[in-house]
Amino acid sequence: MPDLLGTAQPPGAQAWRWDWQQAARCRGCDDLFFHPTGEREPARSLREAAATALCRACPVRRECAQHALTMQEPYGVWGGLTESDRSEQLFGPRPVRKR
Repeated sequence: MPDLLGTAQPPGAQAWRWDWQQAARCRGCDDLFFHPTGEREPARSLREAAATALCRACPVRRECAQHALTMQEPYGVWGGLTESDRSEQLFGPRPVRKR
């Protein structure tokens, strides 16, 4: 019986979607880019500043940031964008709460 739907061969791997990660300067630096449990200020701001500084010199910064925005990555620093940076770009500024 012929393959009428064209499914005899599985689709090829889509490595091209992820190849940019091979050139990322942050490879192996998860502790710098993702917050540890219970992290508070000022440690969080210092860690994020160090991570974004590394991102500034990264050759795939644009691809990384685009991935994080497209996938709505909830955690970490991606392409020089912190969690709050991405949230603001995707959803706008958080409303100010009056007490």
